[in-house]
Amino acid sequence: MPIHSQRDGDVATVTIDRQQRRNALGLEALEELHAAVAAALDHGARAVVLTGAGGHFCSGADLTELEDVSFTQRLAEVLEHLAAAPVTTVAAIEGSCMGLGMQLALACDVRVVADDARFAVPVARLGLMVDHWTIDRLARFWGEGAARYLVLTAAVLDADDAWRLGFAQARGGLDDAVALAARTARLAPLTQAGSKTGFDAHHDNHAEVARYEAAFARAWRSDDLAEGRAAFSERREPRFGGH
Repeated sequence: MPIHSQRDGDVATVTIDRQQRRNALGLEALEELHAAVAAALDHGARAVVLTGAGGHFCSGADLTELEDVSFTQRLAEVLEHLAAAPVTTVAAIEGSCMGLGMQLALACDVRVVADDARFAVPVARLGLMVDHWTIDRLARFWGEGAARYLVLTAAVLDADDAWRLGFAQARGGLDDAVALAARTARLAPLTQAGSKTGFDAHHDNHAEVARYEAAFARAWRSDDLAEGRAAFSERREPRFGGH
């Protein structure tokens, strides 16, 4: 099995393990990754960490297995599902994070980056393109200048670049990522899920803004808000239930 999943309390860690290919993904492994994330959410994980085995996050798509554009269409569905997860997702990145690996990192909410991490979107070396979802998130998460640099020149950026440009939110390894995820898992789930809806809502898309406003209203009338206020008054840690 190229994808492993384990649970530690409220945190699920999903690991890509195709070390012979530096964790490059073909269609079968992509489907296993999707199934592992979906299972973690179905079983009540409050945070998900995505990582790679053997010193690399994901070096891209396994080009030895790709035949046509249908893979990219399925990839888009998997990425959108990961990005829409109603919990905080953390990418623990070391080594290669390139192509499809970069797309997985873009689908996560937070990135914890090791010192040896390297980032690239080498589509111009291959004559292909990524979808607009990827272009949009590259520009948002790296800044448009860096995104253009990555895509148009096939540049390779390092951990210091990711930190300087804001793509990385923390420096460290898998243990640091899991610890961060454990902290987020104790926070209010309605706030997290609703806020994620807002981050991805376009201000001129009335349906998307309406979904955020509905989440806003739900949070303000939730039991979790009452619990948060009570915990603050009583000087204790809140115990949120997502209701």
